[in-house]
Amino acid sequence: MTDSPATPAPRKVTLYRNGSVYTAADPFATAMLVDGDTVAWVGSEQAATSIADASMDVVDLHGALVAPGFVDSHVHLTETGIARDSLQLGGVSSARELLDAVAGSTAEGTVIGHGWDETRWADPSLPSAAELERAAGGRKVYLSRVDVHSALVSPALASAAGLDGLSAGGQVKRAAHTAARLAARRLPAAALHGYQRQALAEAAANGYVALAEMAAPHIGSIEDLQLAAGWNEGSGNGPAVPEILPYWGELATSLEHAQSILDGLGVSVLGLAGDLNIDGSIGSRTAALRSDYTDAPGERGSLYVSTDQAAAHLAACSRLGIQAGFHIIGDAGLDAALDALDLAAAEVGEQRVRAAGHRFEHVELADASAISRLAKYSVTVSAQPAFDSAWGGAGKLYEQRLGSRQLGMNPFASFYAAGVPICFGSDSPVTPLRPWSSVRACLEHSNPAEQISARAAFLGHTRAGWRAARYRNPMAGQLVPGAPASFAVWEVEELMVQVSDGRVQSWSTDPRARTPLLPALDTGSDPDCLLTVRDGLELFSSGALGA
Repeated sequence: MTDSPATPAPRKVTLYRNGSVYTAADPFATAMLVDGDTVAWVGSEQAATSIADASMDVVDLHGALVAPGFVDSHVHLTETGIARDSLQLGGVSSARELLDAVAGSTAEGTVIGHGWDETRWADPSLPSAAELERAAGGRKVYLSRVDVHSALVSPALASAAGLDGLSAGGQVKRAAHTAARLAARRLPAAALHGYQRQALAEAAANGYVALAEMAAPHIGSIEDLQLAAGWNEGSGNGPAVPEILPYWGELATSLEHAQSILDGLGVSVLGLAGDLNIDGSIGSRTAALRSDYTDAPGERGSLYVSTDQAAAHLAACSRLGIQAGFHIIGDAGLDAALDALDLAAAEVGEQRVRAAGHRFEHVELADASAISRLAKYSVTVSAQPAFDSAWGGAGKLYEQRLGSRQLGMNPFASFYAAGVPICFGSDSPVTPLRPWSSVRACLEHSNPAEQISARAAFLGHTRAGWRAARYRNPMAGQLVPGAPASFAVWEVEELMVQVSDGRVQSWSTDPRARTPLLPALDTGSDPDCLLTVRDGLELFSSGALGA
């Protein structure tokens, strides 16, 4: 006698009504029907009344906004979790305050901190390595700068990392920083898993349904990547979490080498891209520039990867049909990457390079010629709007480091105008997982010529993130019948159309445009997330909408 096959569980059908739905299908939609993991219908309140029945779960939105869930196109899960649990140094304003924070740490092992930024201090002088160790009472110290491209370390940590001849200042960059970071975070799998869970919970509570994990050997181990990718299979058997879009930033020298890297990872990745560094950061003065840093004559940063190395990597990935990409900040770094694209195209053909859908991360300093070359090869730019909010404008970091060149930083409007695909992320823990703040940063760019509309910014934070990852479902990132039921519900004060062009009405609620409305972002606060759902599964609930 054989067992009868199990009866499949009935599909859950939920009607969300009495709100506002951001959808191209109907700009005045107030209701949405979700059948299992799919959007089945969007429409009016009157129509919702006619289709509602006792078999459905009905959620009264009480005027809340339902919108496609956010995609963060550049995050570091474990680093985000570690930063949350470490000393918060973003508010310190001097070397003395930083030392006081170290002295007050109750950590039994290594004192780990994150977020100091000396460009905000009246006196940018950094504490010495010896002062750090005295403040920590002999404990090891690792304090990452806000950009995570350099750190202050104590002699004890430097010794553990195998670093000889640590400078008196204690700041480490490039290879020395990599060694110090890896030494500071030699953690068991359970700890890595816990830090990733913290980051995922924070992301879900802020309306994210997917995160592009930018893993790389200089950031963490392959085990770290495997744990991150494992969340897609329900790692830990806990609550549902945002989908992970995994990348691995390791340089390939040939097609065979690229394939061997992929075979050795133990998990499937979307590409050998992300934080494969061509250069460093503006804040740590390691980004490669065409001319000197304004505040450090004679310094231009440096290239971590040569043009020939980058070309070999791009050619190998193009042949495999997978995404390649690099972390690029400075204009000289971008020059190297663009020249590498030319060399790769000469080797494997321009069409094959374009078809692979390569992506460059950050691309902060780009002129018109460089932008045109990016468009030629259909390279997606994965940018971080909150960088400009934090460091753009008069007297801030970009001006300190670059002078008038700051006007060329984060040229979002120029990218759009040239047809360069663009998506947005946070680079968490560098900037917070706060998507509406990031949308606002696009509207309020420090250079008015590079401001973009809220709608363009929102699409860059949602649908464009899926496209940049060459996601398997082309309908992801929108709320139309047949699309994945991946969305967030927001409590909002007001909905409107928001544009950046001062020649037109900036805050228009005219319904004749039939443009879907977004939350007003001039209120001084972000909308509150009430619910986050991915493929029909609840990731987060504030409880405000009831059962």
